[in-house]
Amino acid sequence: MAIVQHDRGDQVDAHRWFTTTARAAREGGDRRMAAWVLARHAMVPLNYGAAPQAARLAALARREAGSVPSAAGALATAVSARALAALGDTGRARQAVDDVRGLVEQLDGQESADTWFGYSGQKHLVHLSQAYLLLGETRAAYEAQDAALALTMSPSVMTRALLALDAAACLHADKDPSGVAEMAVSVLERLPAGYRQGLVRTRAQALHHRLVGRPRDLLGQALA
Repeated sequence: MAIVQHDRGDQVDAHRWFTTTARAAREGGDRRMAAWVLARHAMVPLNYGAAPQAARLAALARREAGSVPSAAGALATAVSARALAALGDTGRARQAVDDVRGLVEQLDGQESADTWFGYSGQKHLVHLSQAYLLLGETRAAYEAQDAALALTMSPSVMTRALLALDAAACLHADKDPSGVAEMAVSVLERLPAGYRQGLVRTRAQALHHRLVGRPRDLLGQALA
């Protein structure tokens, strides 16, 4: 429920569900579950414009995960990298990227499985796409996006849309505003109506705010 509400953009209800679940995990003594929930919780403020809160939650998740390599620890570290990059703390963000790359090499079995609680290669690359984008390293971001799409076997409508919007954001960083608008509009036009809200819309709106002139108008019309 927490993740569904996050994707829908209902931040308040997502926060309630994550808070309740983290409390239950801690009361049950399940530190890995607590770490995973805290890391997922951090993605709510991270994806909706509150990077300081996201960084705090991700740091709590990393501490809860401890030193033994785990999917929860890798997720927490990846989210921490994104939050720190969003805050402009590039040194610590790059260190977190290095840390999560090292953790991924140590995961196997259920820890690296493509399940809710595993940290698969595809998930890793999706997070790296955002981290590199926020760090301004567009070439690395493009590479992560291409590699993530190659591992995305199911329709994964939202994942594909978010990766395309990441690519559009890279075009903005590379000074191609027309390309940004065209790609973002194409994403929105292809999506079923139910997917044009919540997280996808928030990403598209963030791009819209950065544009000016005709590219801004084109994307604004698609959002409307």
